[in-house]
Amino acid sequence: MAERPKIVATNPVFPETKALLEEQATVVVNPALEPWPYEKVRQRCRDADGLLAFMTDRIDAGFLAACPRLRVIGAALKGFDNIDAEAATNAGVWLTIVPDLLTVPTAELAIGLMLSLGRNIVAGDRSIKQHGFHGWRAEFYGAGLAGATVGIVGFGLVGRAIAERLAGFQCRLLAYDQSVSPALMKSQPHVTMTGFEDLVAKSDYIVLALPLTADTRHIVNSKTIAAMKPGARLVNPARGSLVDEGAVADAIARGQLSGYAADAFECEDWAIVDRPTRIDPRLTASSAPTVFTPHIGSGVTEVRREIELSAARSILDVLAGRIPFGAVNDPRKQFAHAQSRSR
Repeated sequence: MAERPKIVATNPVFPETKALLEEQATVVVNPALEPWPYEKVRQRCRDADGLLAFMTDRIDAGFLAACPRLRVIGAALKGFDNIDAEAATNAGVWLTIVPDLLTVPTAELAIGLMLSLGRNIVAGDRSIKQHGFHGWRAEFYGAGLAGATVGIVGFGLVGRAIAERLAGFQCRLLAYDQSVSPALMKSQPHVTMTGFEDLVAKSDYIVLALPLTADTRHIVNSKTIAAMKPGARLVNPARGSLVDEGAVADAIARGQLSGYAADAFECEDWAIVDRPTRIDPRLTASSAPTVFTPHIGSGVTEVRREIELSAARSILDVLAGRIPFGAVNDPRKQFAHAQSRSR
């Protein structure tokens, strides 16, 4: 009898996900909310055929070299900056992502962050819980979306979903994305495409909807912030390292920014060696005009279940010899290239 393949899941998974994988493989799942550290994941995967990976994991060439049996990494995420796709290809390992299921919940959260930041919802909630409610007072005045100019940096699936949801708020929408085609913009008549500098200078709210790459890291920095409208608000539902959090803290302290809302933070971008180890404490102070959520952009129960199942199906596809859904590489081409060079 052939040995069953082994699949490792580095974080807790839904029962349906585990059951699906166990139909074809022996499954090892981290049962705790605390993610396994890099070395423990690598140790667990030394004899694994498949890996169900999450945002908390870091997969690099050293990891892959220590896991010679690994054939597929099914990432339960869309952005894969924490996984070295080129190293996976060179190692003959498929890498798959879930390209579409995270779009709507992330866009919804972005709107929630904007409203919470502008209308002082979190500060008002905290005031009542700490001091009680004694009737209306002339405080917690903020900024609405009606009549505001909102700049969306990045106009892929998430950026467009944010724009669609903002269309009913009676705000002016600007967008910046160098890769968007004129044909696409014909379907977005309520959005004006513009340059990055123009968007930064005109927007009351700036929303980031970009992947994290070498080019986009710290796209919001001290220079960017200095060019913003005084009192602008910044919203980041994408990746933490798009923003220089120290520069944001400085700008809030001097009044250049009215506030910052984020669902992702520099300290969790594991692939960046010199990342901060914590959020700047000036941003987490109780008096700070900030709204933070713990990376829950896709945190809708049914959506998370479907994300896991999609990643699990991709893993099983590879183990069955099929081309997987959501593949971002094709290690067969690397193998064919190596074969041709050896002839």
